[in-house]
Amino acid sequence: MLNVFTLANGRLFQEEIESLEELARFKPIWVDLEDPTPEERRWVKQHFGLSIPEDAMDEDIEESARFFEEDNGELHVRSDFLIDDDEDPRAVRVAFILNEHNETLKSQGVLFSIHDEDVPVFRLLRMRARRMPGLIENAKDVLLMLFDADAEYCADTLEDIYDEIETVSKQVLNSNASDNLLSEALSAIARHEDMSGRIRRNVMDTRRAVSFMMRSRLLSAEQFEDARQILRDLDSLDSHTAFLFDKINFLMDATVGFININQNKIIKIFSVASVSLLPPTLVASSYGMNFDFMPELKWHYGYPLALALMVLSAVLPMLYFRKRGWLR
Repeated sequence: MLNVFTLANGRLFQEEIESLEELARFKPIWVDLEDPTPEERRWVKQHFGLSIPEDAMDEDIEESARFFEEDNGELHVRSDFLIDDDEDPRAVRVAFILNEHNETLKSQGVLFSIHDEDVPVFRLLRMRARRMPGLIENAKDVLLMLFDADAEYCADTLEDIYDEIETVSKQVLNSNASDNLLSEALSAIARHEDMSGRIRRNVMDTRRAVSFMMRSRLLSAEQFEDARQILRDLDSLDSHTAFLFDKINFLMDATVGFININQNKIIKIFSVASVSLLPPTLVASSYGMNFDFMPELKWHYGYPLALALMVLSAVLPMLYFRKRGWLR
């Protein structure tokens, strides 16, 4: 899918392109290629003179090779953007190419973005740019605002984790929590830990990308200040992720501890039962093995006495256990 974004009256407008002739009608500041076809890549090359690298979205690119500037002035940035999906949370690699010296557009540069699937941060920026005139003035503003929206998206995701962790905390700290409930809580805690780790990695990646743009000396004074504010926002997220990791680790330990307590209760029942049944077993064994003749044939109270001893030997340990509080 090929989308172009143009500025009109300070607002960002989106157009979906389906042919080369249609592409030639617009003067965009942002060209977005979502899972582009070879034909769409050819349109971009013919109209803008830009060859999209085949390895633009490869995951195995070295970290040091993800940010660089070509001799012709093209700025290449490869950054990951978070997708908070309950079933499959993941990061999507996006390749940016900022062309400040485009001969076709003459007076303005253009930002190219290439990715395999739709990114929520892109939708957030499009919504903002339509509602807030003057937010974006050129291609560099688009790239900066994408990173700013990415920081806000991470912050929103952290807030959701805060709320969900609060719910899980009430379940775990409930004194009547069952094993099934604790197992569900343990699974939820693991998901939140994974998402917190993804957010922290995404924040680190965005910080590196913004720092690279600041070092490239392509930003104006106002854009440079915006980039510094984005870095401050990203730094503020570190303390939140650190607190969440501590909270998650505490809940993880507490959940495992409560599961062990419930299992120990079951083991205690078997231990008490085995100890309480040991004296009756001893009485029965002695009664059945240590006589030369059958007592019940010579003594009328043989059986009642044996049964009474067995019951008494079982009841007395139970009363002792109850007095010590071991049956609670």
